Amino acid sequence: MARRRATGFLKDFQDFINRGNVVELAVAVVVGGAFGQIVDAVVTLVTGAILNPTLQTLGIDRIRDWPAGELLIAIINFLVIAFVVFLVVRALEQFKRKEAEVAPDPQQQLADAANRLAAALESRQL
Repeated sequence: MARRRATGFLKDFQDFINRGNVVELAVAVVVGGAFGQIVDAVVTLVTGAILNPTLQTLGIDRIRDWPAGELLIAIINFLVIAFVVFLVVRALEQFKRKEAEVAPDPQQQLADAANRLAAALESRQL
């Protein structure tokens, strides 16, 4: 009886793994985590290179000390992260557009091949 339950459990687990896109989801989570680290690095770079000198010029030591400082920091981080993601998505879309322009249409290739074959047969009068 216990063996039947274990076998049934393993069968259910195997069906779960084979169903849907579990492996693709796992890959997406891992890649998303790595991408999150890249975005965090860019946010740190942008805030360190642009925002901190600007705040020092304005004579502001710490935003966190303000009543709504944490909220302001969260909003700034969101805007920088959204902008970085926008730039990445835009670059990928441009890459895909260029790839689509370069890739010849399969139907057009077939039509061109048929025309070349017909021309070759006519020239040989076959």
